[in-house]
Amino acid sequence: MMNVNKLAFFLSIGFVLQSCEPEKSTSVFVVKNDLNVERSFETVELSKEFLADKDLNTIGIKDIETGKLQIVQLVDTNGDSIEDQLLFQPTLGPNSERRFEIVTATKEEQPTAPDYCYSRFIPERTDDYTWENDKVAFRMYGPTAQKMIEDSIPGGTLSSGVDAWLKKVEYPIINKWYEKNSKRAGAYHEDTGEGLDNFHVGSSRGVGGLAIKEDTTYYYSKNFIEWKTITTGPIRTSFYLKHKDWKAGEHQIQESKIISLDLGSNFSKFEISLEGSEHISVGLTLHEKDGVVTGDTNKGWVSYWEPHADSELGSAIIASKNYFIDYETYDTNITDLSNAYANLKVINDKVVYYAGFGWKESGQFKTKEAWEQHLNSVSEKINNPLIVRKE
Repeated sequence: MMNVNKLAFFLSIGFVLQSCEPEKSTSVFVVKNDLNVERSFETVELSKEFLADKDLNTIGIKDIETGKLQIVQLVDTNGDSIEDQLLFQPTLGPNSERRFEIVTATKEEQPTAPDYCYSRFIPERTDDYTWENDKVAFRMYGPTAQKMIEDSIPGGTLSSGVDAWLKKVEYPIINKWYEKNSKRAGAYHEDTGEGLDNFHVGSSRGVGGLAIKEDTTYYYSKNFIEWKTITTGPIRTSFYLKHKDWKAGEHQIQESKIISLDLGSNFSKFEISLEGSEHISVGLTLHEKDGVVTGDTNKGWVSYWEPHADSELGSAIIASKNYFIDYETYDTNITDLSNAYANLKVINDKVVYYAGFGWKESGQFKTKEAWEQHLNSVSEKINNPLIVRKE
């Protein structure tokens, strides 16, 4: 696990949906949607300062129009055991705004919702870190899995690629699938109605692993060496991972990240802290190379839609216009190293992108066209975040 002071530093650079206007003392605030589309399942982050430094455990967020308290989640962002951020997900119509009031509410008065956003370190399966919400699930691999490969012990994984777990139910499956697999090795590779893990990562980038390209060669880190769970709950799960320093050509690279996954989203948000390069390439594995790579540089996404077992699967990288440069396809005969890459800028040692997937079998996206339409929608919202201001 990581040092708390390090976590506080990396969280301090996170993005918060708040206005730059001076804060006012009123308990009423407005959330505004500037787009001509309805918006839901987008998380608003309110800091303790925005909420007038009150005890967040006694705060509720009331929709003034309906009088209803909103589902909220409290987060301790700096590891000091004090909640200092409040999350909620309003629903807004096209080109509209809603007014909310900060009120006093006891725990008993607060509405509740299932904790669909979940993650944890998995020591019982070597040392995975696995996360999920109501739509998708992912995992990455730790130092024990790496050492097993280096020591020629069966069952290890040497990769900083991101694995995809293909679920088709809303409720959490991580603990259930690992328990099933502990009783019978390979059990979670079979679909018994909830989905399965049949996505091969190997040394590829999976769905969102990063690389650094120097000349014509892609370099990347090995497994993570430190981890810290930040939050789980009804709206978000987030956690911190750090990698051992590594080399890209002659450049020494320092890499750590905060990954978050919110309710209703097919995309994990990766907030990368990286020193040693002014650019990164974020990859999507091409597996059998029988799919189609597409992208839109103006909208900031690259996608790979492919046949997958007896179904189809779309994966994608999305980034805001600040970070997205272009995309390319790297095709090689070396096993697992063919990837579609989004090339992104590193700005002040930081880069933010979103990586995720849609599985046809889950019923969310039945065609490549439907998947790409969704990418356009997500991109538009990333580049035009909800506006929050005090009244």
